[in-house]
Amino acid sequence: MVDVPVLDAAEQRVLGSLLEKEITVPASYPMSINSVRAACNQSSSREPVVDYDEELVHRTLRALKDKELVALTWQGAGSRVVKYVQTFAQRRGIAPDERAVLTVLLLRGPQPAGALKSRAERLHPFSDRTEVEACLARMAGGETAMVRELPRQPGQQDSRWIHLLGPVEAAEAAAGPMPVDRESVLEAGPGARDDKVRAAYAAVAGSYAEQLGDELAGLPFESWLLRRVVELSDGAPVIEVGTGPGHIAAFLAAAGAEATGVDLTPEMVDEARRRHPGVSYQVGDLRRLMRPTTHDGWGAVLAWYSLIHFAASELPAVIASLARPLRTDGWLVLALHTGAGVRTVSDWFGHEIDLDFVLHDPADVLATVGQTGLLDIEWYHRGPFTSRGETTQRLYVLARKP
Repeated sequence: MVDVPVLDAAEQRVLGSLLEKEITVPASYPMSINSVRAACNQSSSREPVVDYDEELVHRTLRALKDKELVALTWQGAGSRVVKYVQTFAQRRGIAPDERAVLTVLLLRGPQPAGALKSRAERLHPFSDRTEVEACLARMAGGETAMVRELPRQPGQQDSRWIHLLGPVEAAEAAAGPMPVDRESVLEAGPGARDDKVRAAYAAVAGSYAEQLGDELAGLPFESWLLRRVVELSDGAPVIEVGTGPGHIAAFLAAAGAEATGVDLTPEMVDEARRRHPGVSYQVGDLRRLMRPTTHDGWGAVLAWYSLIHFAASELPAVIASLARPLRTDGWLVLALHTGAGVRTVSDWFGHEIDLDFVLHDPADVLATVGQTGLLDIEWYHRGPFTSRGETTQRLYVLARKP
């Protein structure tokens, strides 16, 4: 491999944009100056957000062409519109996984391995965080290094990585805010995470049911919201996924709904059936939710604190799987803990466990719900009731299937 080029900040942004769009929107590639400018200036997936004018983008593309990192092309016979393509990845024989990592680093600055896994998903699907770390090690240890690991700073859970295709601002690299890592729960893979969740809830099933089985008596807002869900379902059956000891599904049934509860852990389903014999409970995976056998879809699907063990990168697929079996005008209802990062619990209800809780960002959750195609999204965000021992903020979301 030849020497790694030295690029200024604008050259890094333009090259990163070309690398990204070639993979994510191939139908719009090669790119005109205007489309390159729009890609550089977009407000999502860019850190920092910039506002380049056409002259700067044109000058930067010429500089990259002089460095043989970009080439010009004309699409179509007789076309006078100049388009640009990146030649960096091909000429240097960069592997797809390395290209994905480098693209994210060019566009978003220093990143930890967990964030790289999530943010590179559309460019290259890494199976887990370990695979990202192996890719980074290969890129750092080659004959010509392309990335470098930064020293971990005080308060940072994981070290960050930077690319070596030019200077990265020292303040950003050393003291900038740490990107939130909500991917570490997948470090050993989704299957291992599911096993941890199942084992933890099996261990605490009885104690959990005993202490939280009547929690709604002290939660007037949540009780009002659940009664409203019954009204919105308009007589169609409703289902609560991740039902635990079944008290939410039982509340829905008492409010007049034809309610079902589903949970991944057999021990929790046993507790639910024992405590609420008049409600139907089943063992099942919320990611494989089916329509009810007696109707064309669910009137409401509730994930009441049952998405708190999923990584951020899993939410789009999970939420889509919950919305799919809704009937027309059916409602998706979510309840989540919000915040930054992952909390690991080793003692819960007096039992020794090993369980990770993901604190999701409200804006990310709402954006994901909107991208699923649901309408009439309403949400409520409240602080913790410290008198009840709560330590996290809570988000409640309702959205209708058109």
